[in-house]
Order: sequence, then structure tokens, then C-alpha cells
Amino acid sequence: MLALPVLAAIPQEDEALRAPVRAFLAETLSAMPPEQRARSWMGYDLAITRALAERGWIGLTLPERYGGGGRSPFARFVVIEELLAAGAPVGAHWIAERQSAPLILRYGSEAQRERFIPAICRGEIQFCIGMSEPDTGSDLASVRTRAERVDGGWRLRGQKIWTTFGDRAPFMTALVRTSGSTEDRHAGLSQFLIDLNLPGIERRPIIDAAGDAHFAQIFFDDVLLAAEALIGEEGKGWEQVNAELTFERSGPERYLSCTVLIDEWMRFLRGQSAPAAADLELLGRLLAEAAALRSLSLSVTGALARGEDPATQAAIVKDAGTSFEQSVPRLIADRLASSDEVVPDSLLATLAYLVAMSPAFSLRGGTREIIRGIIARGLGLR
Repeated sequence: MLALPVLAAIPQEDEALRAPVRAFLAETLSAMPPEQRARSWMGYDLAITRALAERGWIGLTLPERYGGGGRSPFARFVVIEELLAAGAPVGAHWIAERQSAPLILRYGSEAQRERFIPAICRGEIQFCIGMSEPDTGSDLASVRTRAERVDGGWRLRGQKIWTTFGDRAPFMTALVRTSGSTEDRHAGLSQFLIDLNLPGIERRPIIDAAGDAHFAQIFFDDVLLAAEALIGEEGKGWEQVNAELTFERSGPERYLSCTVLIDEWMRFLRGQSAPAAADLELLGRLLAEAAALRSLSLSVTGALARGEDPATQAAIVKDAGTSFEQSVPRLIADRLASSDEVVPDSLLATLAYLVAMSPAFSLRGGTREIIRGIIARGLGLR
């Protein structure tokens, strides 16, 4: 039976991070328009990433021996919450710090840890995740990209799609098949660290609904990988990738994607002498739902701090957060359509971006169907 969530409070030493992070962001983002800040973890700015790294705000939970902060998950929660609430462009370190570094720390060799984790903490290298493939949707067990053993390493053939920042990241962690066939499902899957500048790799950017190019399709044509490119044990990729996805599904990003829009709408309402009662009712509803989601996410952070594996709880946060995030642009658009006030161009541009992108919120980190299947298994219902 799934354990009930434990209400968690942020320790004082971790909460103390909030003020300096907020001050840094207020200065750094002062000239950035809201429609750009709304992209946040889809925004890519190497200069901001390196400035965060210089202040020790990347890799906070990673061991000090590898350049991390050696702090609790609550410290990272505070920093991430501030970054996303302000709309900071964090894509240049987001995947590497959130997923790749913990994966390498847990399953990688000592040589892999020493090579990659300090560089991630310094904001010097970026990663993308090679999971989805054409015609397989979110069914990761159906991957067909294959790595075969050859003298000195592996030969890789296949392709990945919808790879966030795959057009520019120098490295990928990829789930591929090393034995058996797609009928074997979870058996025979392994994970690899891939240098995307190797011969035989082609990257094709994909334009998203908002006109941005942050996705890519990546082709592997007889790519030769060294033996040490394998992460963890051969054939253990399914177990490893599920551990990795827990980090992706549980954080504040699952309910803060529309915070810049809510802030801009609040600014619009404050400029009115008498906001409509329906506007105030909706605002209160959205803030209350966001507060509840924050408590859920904090409870998952508390479980991580206790060394637990909150995979099911993280899936619940992801599912509930996705529903919330997808509702926000639609609900605010409906209220603006009823307004007699002149709506600022910046608010309209921010709204337009999130209306275009909100359908994708239920895809990243696993579709709603996949996530609810995980929840059902965690509850013993399947």
C-alpha cells in the first residue's frame, strides 16, 4: 500500500538560500521580457548557467568530492523554485544537473563520475536524454536503437526523437537495446553515455508549436562507442532509466511552468480599479491549487532526503501538476476574452506562448496514460 505523504518543511539552512538567489535573479532578469521568461527550463543561456555555477547553485545535492554542494534535496528545491518562479533560462544545465549527474553518480564508474560530474557542477557541459523513438510514443520498452558488441566497444545504430536540446548538447544519456528484441520488453535494455560529436551522428532540429527549435531528431549510423560508454550493467537499463525518471517527475517544474503568466495576469488585475469577481475567484483557485501541489512536491523532496524511492508519489505529482499547468493558459485566456480592459502586449505574448506549448506538458516526463499506469501499479491496482 502506498504510504501517505508526509508534510515536509524546508530546513532553515536551506531556506536561507532563497534571498541571495532571488536577489541575483532580480538583477539578472530585469530586462528580460515575460514572454521570454515564460520559456524558463526551455530557455538556454550558457552565461546564466555559468553564473549560477560560480555561486555554487548547480549540483547542490551532489557530493563535494565531485564538485557538488553536498547538501540536502531541500536546498535544491529552494533554488529550483526561485529559478522557475522568476522564469530564469535554465536549459543549459537543467537535464545534466537534474538527471544525468544523479544517474552517473548512482550507476556510473568512478572514471565516469570524475569526468562528468565536476564539469556539470561548473556548468561546462550539457546533456540531452535519448529515450523516445519514432513510432513508439512513450513506450520506452519498445526502443529499437541497438548497440552491438565489437572489438573494443559497441556499434550503435538507430534514432531518437523529441530530444530536448539534442541539437546543441555535446552529450546524451541513451536507452538502447543490447540484446533480444522489442518483444522482450524490459529485458536486454542498457544505457550509454554518447559523445554526440562522434562520426556517424546526424542531428536534425525540430521546430515546436511556438516556433522554437529546442527538440531534435538524432540518427546513429554505425557509431563506434568505447567500452566505457556503457553506464552501469548491461541489461539493467530499464531499472536505471526508471530511477532517473523519478528525478524528472517530482520537482517544482511540474506546477511552475505557468508562474510567469500568472504573475503577469496578477499585474494586469492590480492595475484595475475594480477587478471582476470572476477574475479574483479564478486567481484564488489557481493559487490554492499551486499551494497544494507545492506541498505534494515538498513531501517527495522529503522522501528523497530520507533516502526513500518515491517513484509512485513523484508520478502523482507529475500527473496532478500537468493537469494544473495545462488548465492555466486556457482559464486565463477565457477571462481575458471577457475583459473590457486593454490587455498589454507582453501579457498576450506570454499567454500565446503557453497556449501553444501547454499540450506538450502531458508528454514530457511520460504521457498521462503511462504515468497513471505507474500510479496504478504503486497502488497495487495492476
